[in-house]
Amino acid sequence: MELSAYIVWNVFITLVLAPLLYSIRQNSNEIQRIGILLNRTREELAKEYVTKQELKDDFEMLMERVTKIDEKLDKLFERQ
Repeated sequence: MELSAYIVWNVFITLVLAPLLYSIRQNSNEIQRIGILLNRTREELAKEYVTKQELKDDFEMLMERVTKIDEKLDKLFERQ
């Protein structure tokens, strides 16, 4: 049996190029999947954090309550 250039080329394509192209395709698909998951994660994380305005409003409400408690404590200590 003679090894012609045609047989050598077919063996090269089958044993070298085909697995190489398959792995490149799999890596490309995996990178695309990870990119989609990353974008979803970014969107979901944004739902969990408060905005600056919400934080400011909550802090103002907290400070008002602390001020009221402080005033009540002052009145309580003045009586004694």
